[in-house]
Amino acid sequence: MQNELDWKNIGFSYRPLGTRYISIYRDGAWDAGELTKDANITISESASVLQYAQTCFEGLKAYKTHRDEIVVFRPDLNAQRMAMTCERLMMPAFPVERFVDAVKEVVCINAEYVPPYGSGASLYIRPFQIGIGPVLGVAPASEYMFRIFVSPVGPYFKSGIKPIRVRISEYDRAAPKGTGHIKAGLNYAMSLYPGYVAKQEGFDENLYLDAATRTKIEETGGANVVFITKDQKLVTPKSDTILPSITRQSLLHVAKEYLHMECQEREVLIDEVKSFAECGLCGTAAVIAPVGSIHYNGKDIFIPSGMEQPGPVLSKLYKTLTNIQSGVIQAPNGWLQKI
Repeated sequence: MQNELDWKNIGFSYRPLGTRYISIYRDGAWDAGELTKDANITISESASVLQYAQTCFEGLKAYKTHRDEIVVFRPDLNAQRMAMTCERLMMPAFPVERFVDAVKEVVCINAEYVPPYGSGASLYIRPFQIGIGPVLGVAPASEYMFRIFVSPVGPYFKSGIKPIRVRISEYDRAAPKGTGHIKAGLNYAMSLYPGYVAKQEGFDENLYLDAATRTKIEETGGANVVFITKDQKLVTPKSDTILPSITRQSLLHVAKEYLHMECQEREVLIDEVKSFAECGLCGTAAVIAPVGSIHYNGKDIFIPSGMEQPGPVLSKLYKTLTNIQSGVIQAPNGWLQKI
C-alpha cells in the first residue's frame, strides 16, 4: 500500500496497517503487552465500554525530519493526559514509560508508512483504552484493554491551512465540573450531531461557549482556540472545561521563547472576538487551522486576516512549530523522540 499512496492527497481517514499494540489489565495488573496483526476486537456484550462508555483515547503523530529521521512529538504529554483521563473515568492508567515505549514500538514496525519529509502528511498514532470487563449495574469494569494503531493521514481540513468558517453552537459541549477537560470518547460522541448540523448549514466546525453563562469562548470539541490581538499578543481561552491541548501548550512555548510574543491565558468573552486580528483552531490533527469568520446570533464576525489566507502571526507560529517538529529548527529538550 505504501507505494500506492498519494501523500499530497490522502486525506484524514483510517487506513489499517499491518501491526498494532495491545495490553490487557486483569487481576489488578497490566500484562507484558504484545504486537498483533489482528485489527478486530472481541469483547463481552456487557463490556463496560458498550454499556457505560468507559473509554478514552489520545492522538499524536510521527514525522520524517529533513534529515530523514523518524520522530514522535511529545508522546510523554499524551501519556500523562491519558493517565489524567483514566483517573476521572475510574480506569487504571497505562504507565507513562510503557505508553511511550509502545508508541515507539508500533511506529518502528510500521516505519515504511511514515510519509516523506515535505509531503504535508504524517503517521497518525491512536492510543486508546476501553473497559472490557462485563458489568450490568453502573460500575467500573474489572478488566481493560489498551491498544495503539497507526494510520497515514493528510491534513484534517481538506482546505489545508486556508481559513475556515465556524459558528457558535447553540448546544453546550461540557458542564461545569464535568468531563470537558479529559479526552473521553463520550465527549466526542456528543459533538457528532451538532457537527453534522453545522456542516449542513455550510460551516466547517462548531465553536462552543461555556455552559454556565454562554458568554465565554471555550473550544470546538476537537481543537482549542487561539487569538492574535492587533498588537500581536497571543490569547488563549482559559477554562476548567477545556481539554488541555498539547499543541496549544507547544504554541504558547513557541510564541514566548522563539517569537518573543506576549501570551495571555484568560477568559475570552464572545463580545470581544471582533476586536482580534487573527483566530485559529489548534490541535494534533490540524496543528493550526485559521478561522476567517465566526457566525453568531445570525451574523458573521469577520476576522480581519480574511478568508483567503492565514494571518501573518498564525502563519509564523505554524511554520515555526512545524519546523520544530520536522527538525529544521532546534527543538526544546525532549520534544522530539527518535524512533
